[in-house]
Amino acid sequence: MADTVLMDLARQLVDELYPDARAAWLGGSVVRGDAGPTSDLDITVLLDGPPAPRRRSLEYGGWPVELFVHTEKSLRYFADKDHDRRQPTMMRLVGESVVLLDTDGTGARLLYEFRAEVVAGPRPLSADELDLLRYTITNLVDDLADATGDTRLAIASVLWQDAARLLLTGAGHWSGTGKGLLREVTAYDVAHGTDHAAALMTGLRSTDLVDEVDRILAPYGGRLFDGFELAARL
Repeated sequence: MADTVLMDLARQLVDELYPDARAAWLGGSVVRGDAGPTSDLDITVLLDGPPAPRRRSLEYGGWPVELFVHTEKSLRYFADKDHDRRQPTMMRLVGESVVLLDTDGTGARLLYEFRAEVVAGPRPLSADELDLLRYTITNLVDDLADATGDTRLAIASVLWQDAARLLLTGAGHWSGTGKGLLREVTAYDVAHGTDHAAALMTGLRSTDLVDEVDRILAPYGGRLFDGFELAARL
């Protein structure tokens, strides 16, 4: 939970910039409790129309601020995109937040709606999606075998992320990008008593990454190359 000073600052910003806002939420790291020295305030604002939808970055009260300004229609649009890519960015900004402003009950309603969608998790991988992930990871493993130096590092940095996405989405968990992806794998480990986050990061810095990738692939049939086929969608 964000402290009252930050919440007051965020409310003041919303009041100054968007006096006609119907609702506003403060989310992100300051609400999760893992904010660092360079963290920003993630504020989502609900309007009835223009200037929404738009994203805006600024500094306010000594804090960097990311503003996500939406209508209900645009919130739903980006939440649907979250579902498509299995990365609940918009849903978490609202669903895992504190309400700053709620003029008509919409703030609380959308918070609970998006929170429920986050808890429900993503749709399962289709057979084609699973095969494509296995095939992509297999090719990266093959490329890594002969790679050295910077080339190895470049391949490994992609490989750990694709393997992590298979681990998460194959088990019905949300995925992410960058530090958000590592945070999701860490949460998976806590829930399942595993050590994939540490193993992937150790492998990225050493030569053990393929062993961990094969461990992740194993429940889904292992590496896939021979016989892979995927129809094009035109």
